Amino acid sequence: MKNSKYYPWVVVGLLWVVALLNYMDRQMLATMRPSMEADIKELKLATNFGYLMAIFLWIYGIMSPFAGAIADRLSKKWLIVGSLLVWSAVTFAMGFAQSFTQLLLLRAIMGISEALYIPAGLSLIADFHEGKTRSLAVGIHMTGLYMGQALGGFGATLAASFTWHTAFLSFGLVGMIYALVLVCFLRDAPQLSSYEPLSSTKQASRPTVFRGIGFLLSHVWFWVILFYFAVPSLPGWATKNWLPTLFTENLNIPMAQAGPMATIAIAFSSFVGVVVGGLTSDRWVQRNVRGRIYTSAIGLALTIPSLLLLGFGHTFFHVVSAAVLFGLGFGMFDANNMPILCQFVSSRYRATAYGLMNMVGVFSGAFITDYLGQSTDEGNLGKDFALLAGVVLLALLAQLYFLQPKVNDCKD
Repeated sequence: MKNSKYYPWVVVGLLWVVALLNYMDRQMLATMRPSMEADIKELKLATNFGYLMAIFLWIYGIMSPFAGAIADRLSKKWLIVGSLLVWSAVTFAMGFAQSFTQLLLLRAIMGISEALYIPAGLSLIADFHEGKTRSLAVGIHMTGLYMGQALGGFGATLAASFTWHTAFLSFGLVGMIYALVLVCFLRDAPQLSSYEPLSSTKQASRPTVFRGIGFLLSHVWFWVILFYFAVPSLPGWATKNWLPTLFTENLNIPMAQAGPMATIAIAFSSFVGVVVGGLTSDRWVQRNVRGRIYTSAIGLALTIPSLLLLGFGHTFFHVVSAAVLFGLGFGMFDANNMPILCQFVSSRYRATAYGLMNMVGVFSGAFITDYLGQSTDEGNLGKDFALLAGVVLLALLAQLYFLQPKVNDCKD
């Protein structure tokens, strides 16, 4: 099956489910705080909850560049399978947690295991898909992340109907079973099959961990990419981790309703955004090599007014409309990050490059998650959401001015 012309899309389908589980397992905690407070008293403080969310991001960020470098050297299939199996086991174990310290430890382990997936998964999709389908393929894969984010919102509903322990146990078990499906059907890209078995000649030809990182950081354009990727990650992670709380405050509704409402609004519109952004980018880049840059920039521009509305809106129409607009724009941006990277970086270093991007993006997310926890305790969550519009504008201007790709698919 791996030699079929349809197999590249089978890979997207297989990894779509992994992406869903990746975000669902991490996101469900964001909506389950009210249910967990009765058993774990430390979670009554939003600051402590911010620490719990942030430790995942800090560990995830530290691991990301090394995860990318590992994916450039080893079998992406087995890296993905192992990553899924570990984080699903961690999710399952969280169902037995009895203290705040245990939750912190498990979230840290989850950060390590989940960091291994995104660089390997996106790089594998880029290996299977050439320029004419790359943005669409990446975009469809990203919809799995958004669907996982949406389903994570139902963690609060499941916890309210049963217990928060049941939610973690159920979702963890599903992931461990799906890892066995990947063992049977997922394959590495054909050009990577020459990596196995390891001979001394092939081993020497592979990029070392620090050689790949050094090569990327020696180029100015990569620093620009890191900046424009990191800055939008601030509102991106803010909506993932704090939008349900913002909905409860601005609309005065319980978390069991706000969680699904917030995550579904973002996920549905992001789904539309990545498909529109993927199709538009794949067509535009055939006529203009900066087509992917322009498509991504349009998406970022849409998030600016949405952040202002999220911060200052207090009606159902304003808040939900803002969430939908944000998801649409961020989806267009998200679908084009790896394809834009492919215009500057060859397949030899792509997973390493995306790992570095993931690191700065997640560090930005860890900072904003922690900061908004304190902001929530001080009653400033809405105002600080609105202020993020200004930093996104800076990223948009940097992207348009500095990123000047010469080719659609870098081969060197």
